[in-house]
Amino acid sequence: MDNLPNCPKCNSEYTYEDGSLLICPECAHEWSAGLESQNSEDNKIVKDANGNILSDGDSVTIVKDLKVKGASSALKKGTKVKNIRLVDGDHNIDCKIDGFGAMSLKSEFVKKI
Repeated sequence: MDNLPNCPKCNSEYTYEDGSLLICPECAHEWSAGLESQNSEDNKIVKDANGNILSDGDSVTIVKDLKVKGASSALKKGTKVKNIRLVDGDHNIDCKIDGFGAMSLKSEFVKKI
């Protein structure tokens, strides 16, 4: 019997080969035999409104007026945001906006400077 790697998702030892794929019968996860170390779920790419790839520490500009729940004013188009941090979730940018405070933004409403 071949020495197949454990499932990268659930760590099951009952993986089997099906052609060029390895398959876990417990969680139904499939992956290529040569890519066990690269998990595609960990390597998410975040893009701005124009399709540019964003990374931690980038500066961005807001592309449309955004209403903010619980705030008396909206974030205006053209507001510059420095030193963003990418996170998981629907609002995938954490940042601190001068004069407004800590905020979570969606990447589709910003463009890279």
